[in-house]
Amino acid sequence: TYATDTKSREENKKTIESLHRLSVDIKKIRRLKEWVLLQDVAYVKEIAGILQEMGADETAVTNILERCPEAILRTPAEINSQRTLWQLVCQNEKQLIKLIEQFPESFFTTEYHENQKANILFFQELGLKNNIITRFLTSAPSIFCNPVEKNRNVIETLQRNYLSLGGSDANMKIWILKLLSQNPFILLNTSTAIQENLEFLQKNDFTDHEVLQLLSKLKGFIFQLTSTTMQKSMLFSKNVFKCSDQELKQLVLKCPALLYYSVPVLEERLEGLLKEGISVAQIRETPMVLELTTQIVQYRIKKLSALGYDIKSGTLESLNGTKKDFEVSYGKIQSKKERPIFNPVAPIHVED
Repeated sequence: TYATDTKSREENKKTIESLHRLSVDIKKIRRLKEWVLLQDVAYVKEIAGILQEMGADETAVTNILERCPEAILRTPAEINSQRTLWQLVCQNEKQLIKLIEQFPESFFTTEYHENQKANILFFQELGLKNNIITRFLTSAPSIFCNPVEKNRNVIETLQRNYLSLGGSDANMKIWILKLLSQNPFILLNTSTAIQENLEFLQKNDFTDHEVLQLLSKLKGFIFQLTSTTMQKSMLFSKNVFKCSDQELKQLVLKCPALLYYSVPVLEERLEGLLKEGISVAQIRETPMVLELTTQIVQYRIKKLSALGYDIKSGTLESLNGTKKDFEVSYGKIQSKKERPIFNPVAPIHVED
C-alpha cells in the first residue's frame, strides 16, 4: 500500500531519531523496506509504548520493529483494535506478545480487521480450539482476509460432500476440524474447484468410501490440484508401472502422492531411484518411496549401505516413512548386525 505512495522522497528525520532511540538498526530497514522511512507520518513512540504495555521488553520491541518496520505506520487505534481481537484467542498478553515477536507481519496486517474478527468468531462457533485459531492467524493469515461468507461456503461444501460420500453426521464435525487443522489453506479454494475435484475421482471409479479415504490421507491438499494435473499424473504412473485401471487405483490408494505430485516431480524421483539401481518392480511394490525427495533417498541408501544392507536385493520398506520412521528401521538393522550369535540356553564352559 505504502510502497507506491511515498509522498516525499526524503527520509523522515523524526522517524529515524525515534527508531534510533529504540536501538533499531536503521541500515537494516533502509536495505529491506526503505519506503517506511519515507512516510510523512509514523507512530514509532506510540507503537513501542503499546508493545511495552503488553509486556515486551526493549529487546523485543527492537526486534519486532526491525522485522516489521511497517508496524510504525499503523495508528495506535488500529493496533489497539488488533490487540483486543487477538485477545479473543490468546490465553493472556504474555502469549500474545510472544506471538507478535515470532510473527509480527501477521499481527500488523490490519487492513482486513473486520474480516479477521468475523472469521475468528466463525471458527470458534465451528468448534476449533483457540490454540488452533492462533496457529492459523500466524501461519495462514491469508484465510482471514476472506469474507466470512466465503469461508462458510467452503465449509458447507465440504460438509455436504462428506455426507453424500457416506460419512456420518456424528463424525462430520471431527472430520472437518481435523481437515482444517491439517490444512487451513483449503479455505482459499472455491466451492466449484472442490466439487470438480471430487467428481473427477468418482469418474475414475473411486468408490465414495475410497474418495473419503483419499481426502483424509491427502489432508485436503487434493483441492489445490486440478483434474488436468491429476489426470496427467495418473496416466504417467499407469505407463511407468504398466498396470490396469484397477491396479492403478490400488496404487493411488496405497500412495496418494501418485495423484498429488506433478509429472515432472514424479519423473525426477523415479529417475533418482532407478539411478540407485532400484527396479520399477520394487517401486511398484512400495510406491510410498516416491513421497521422498531424491536427496532424502540418496542419504538413506548411503546410511543403509554402510551397514551392509543391499537395497537392490531387499525391500524398499526400510527407506520409507518420516525421519523418525527411518531412524527406527535403521536402528533395528544396526542392532541386528551388531548382536552376537548367542544361545541363551547353551551351557557355559568354565575352567575348574
